Amino acid sequence: MDAQKDTGLCPGCKEPYKVGDFEDEIPNYSNSALSLPGPDDAKRGRNNNMSMTKRNQSGDQFDHNKWLFETQGTYGYGNAYWPPDDVYGDDGDGGTQKGALESGDTPWRPITRVIDIPASIISPYRLLIVVRLVVLGFFLTWRVRHPNNEAIWLWLMSIVCEIWFAFSWILDQLPKVHPINRMTYLDVLRDKFEMPSPSNPTGRSDLPGVDVFVSTADPEKEPPLVTANTILSILAVDYPVEKLACYISDDGGALLTFEAMAEAASFADLWVPFCKKHDIEPRNPESYFALKGDPTKNKSRPDFVKDRRRLKREYDEFKVRINGLPDSIRRRSDAFNAREEMKMLKHMRESGADTLEPIKVQKATWMADGTHWPGTWATPSRDHAKGDHAGILQVMLKPPSDPLMGSTEDKLIDFTDVDIRLPMFVYMSREKRPGYDHNKKAGAMNALVRSSAVLSNGPFMLNLDCDHYIFNCKAVREGMCFMMDRGGEDICYIQFPQRFEGIDPSDRYANHNTVFFDGNMRALDGLQGPVYVGTGCMFRRFALYGFEPPKADKISEKGSETEALKTTDFDPDLDVNLLPKRFGNSTVLAESIPIAEYHARPIADHPAVKYGRPPGILRALVNH
Repeated sequence: MDAQKDTGLCPGCKEPYKVGDFEDEIPNYSNSALSLPGPDDAKRGRNNNMSMTKRNQSGDQFDHNKWLFETQGTYGYGNAYWPPDDVYGDDGDGGTQKGALESGDTPWRPITRVIDIPASIISPYRLLIVVRLVVLGFFLTWRVRHPNNEAIWLWLMSIVCEIWFAFSWILDQLPKVHPINRMTYLDVLRDKFEMPSPSNPTGRSDLPGVDVFVSTADPEKEPPLVTANTILSILAVDYPVEKLACYISDDGGALLTFEAMAEAASFADLWVPFCKKHDIEPRNPESYFALKGDPTKNKSRPDFVKDRRRLKREYDEFKVRINGLPDSIRRRSDAFNAREEMKMLKHMRESGADTLEPIKVQKATWMADGTHWPGTWATPSRDHAKGDHAGILQVMLKPPSDPLMGSTEDKLIDFTDVDIRLPMFVYMSREKRPGYDHNKKAGAMNALVRSSAVLSNGPFMLNLDCDHYIFNCKAVREGMCFMMDRGGEDICYIQFPQRFEGIDPSDRYANHNTVFFDGNMRALDGLQGPVYVGTGCMFRRFALYGFEPPKADKISEKGSETEALKTTDFDPDLDVNLLPKRFGNSTVLAESIPIAEYHARPIADHPAVKYGRPPGILRALVNH
C-alpha cells in the first residue's frame, strides 16, 4: 500500500513514488473528440499508474523488470486505438486525438457489441462434449475389435451406421463450442444517423432504405386476414417512413388477395398513427388485441383508452370486411357475368340467330370497377389460370413526401403532432406462362428484387412469409446496427430468430424450435454466421446480386484512410456497360446497382472503415 503514500519504490521502474500534480484548469475539448491516453503517459507521473504492491529485492540482483516495464509498444485492449505519436503535439501533454476520430463533437462509439457466453456456463458444456467424445471413441473401438462372426453382415451394417451417426454427432457438436450473444445500441445509431444538428435542424434520417418483401401463394391455404396483419405490422415499423417500402408477391394472382391488401392499406391510415402515438407493441392488430393483461400499463396519454376502444371497433369492422370478400367477389362476378349473358342474348336476337343454342360466355372474375381481373379467375380459363396469367403491379400507397402531421378534422382519433405518413406499399403478381418454370418462391423473390430496384431500390431487403409478422417494431433498426457498424460492409445478411404463437405452454412437441434458434444458430454465429432459414432475413441487395465485398489487396491508399472505392473495385462486371450480360437489358435496373451499393456503405467515421460514404449524403436523397 506504499502507493497510497509518498514513500516507497515502484517494483517496476525502481523509482520513488511521486504524486502527480493536478492541473487547475481543464482543457477545452469541445471542438474535437477525446483520445485514449497515449503510451507515453506512464512517464508523466500519474498517480493512477502507481503500483499497489512492493517487491523486496537485494541491491546486487539484476533487475529484469526495468526492461519489461519500459517498453515502447503501443498495444491496446479490445477495440482500443492508440493514435500515432504526432497527434499529441510538441509539448507531449496528450492533446486531442485528430487521427482516429473526425466525426464531430462526440467520440466514436460502436453500434454493436459481441458478448461471449460466461465461462461458468460454456466451460462445463465443452468439458461434457470432450468426455462424450472420448467415451464415443472407446465405444467405437470396442465395437470394431469385437465382431460378431455369426452375423458378420449385420455387424458390418451396424458398425457403418454407428460410425455415421458418430460423425454426424461430431459435426453437430463442433459448431456449438463457441456460441455468442450480440448487443445493439439503438441510441448510438440514432445519435449517428438522426440527431439534429446545425446542418440538419429537422433531424432528417441518414439511414439507408429498406425494402420488405412478403410472399403469398394461395388465399385458400393462407388466409388473407393473416397476410393483412403481417402487412400492417410492417407499415407500422419504427423506421423512417421515407426509407421504408413494402412489397407483397401474390403467386396465385388472386383478386381476393388484391382486395384484402387494398383494405389493409385503408385500415393502415388509422392503425399506423395509433401505434406511433401510443407506442404500441406488438404492431400486429390481431396479436395486440389478443394480449392478456392490462392494456393501459406504461401508457401516459389520457386519451389512450378512448383511442383504443375506437380502434378496436374499427378493427372488428375491418375483419368483417376481409372475411366477407370471397362472397362479395363471387356475387359481383355473378352479376357481371349475368349482364354479359343478357348482352349476348340481346345481340343474338337482333342478329336473328337461334336463341335456343347455349350461350357461351366466359365465367370471368370481375373487379369493383367493372373490368376483368387480369390474374387468376375463380373459373380458370386461358390467360387466367394459376400457371397462366399476366403480370400485375399496383402501387397501393404512394411514396411519402415531407412530414405531415395529423389533426382532429375528419378523423376518429386525434393525431395532432403525429406523423401520419405511410410507407410505400406495392402489390405484385408476376407473369406466368405454360412451359416456363416459375421456380416457386425463388422466382417470386427474383421478381420482387427486380421490381423493387426500379421503384425504391432499397440497399437492404427483408423477406417474410405471409404468416410471420414483425413482433419488435425496432427490429429493422437493430438489423441496421450491424450493417452500419464498423465491418458491416462485409455482412451479407442478418437472420432474425422466429417465435410462434398458439402453442401449448409446455411445448411438448418442441414447436418453438428453441434449440435450433437459441442454440444452433447462436453457435453458428460464433463461427462465421447463421444459416438462412427462408424467412425473417435481412439481405444486402448488392450481395444478393452476386457481388462480393472488396478484398483487402484491392484497397488503394490515396492519402486518406477512408478513401471511397469505385464500383469496379467490388467486381469488374459492375461496369454499367457490362451489366446487361448478367441482369438483362433493363437500363434502369443496371443503373440502380451502383447506387444501391453506395447507399449501403457505412459512414466513413472511423479509420477501420476503409470504404465508407460521407456522413449526411442520404439526407438530401429520397429513396422512393
